[in-house]
Amino acid sequence: MPVQQSQGIFFVAKQSAAVTPSLPGSYERLGVRVQKIINSPTAQKAKAALIFRLPDETEEDWAQLLEEIAENDNVTLAWRDDGGVQIFWTVPKED
Repeated sequence: MPVQQSQGIFFVAKQSAAVTPSLPGSYERLGVRVQKIINSPTAQKAKAALIFRLPDETEEDWAQLLEEIAENDNVTLAWRDDGGVQIFWTVPKED
């Protein structure tokens, strides 16, 4: 490792390995997209969101996401004839 001097102080310069950040997978991208829709002020106020699968999203990712959303308490999914899924939720009152 090279030793460098800066204002009379010696330090060892660390050699960093090239780190390639991993890009999010298709499921992660779908999750982020749907999360933005659900967290929008309009959806939060209505406690409902309408989501659609985009052409570049796989049916497997879509089915997995809907299954995981449906597992939550106080959440209802309604499949629409146009392919959309309406998500409704309630916020339980605290005791």
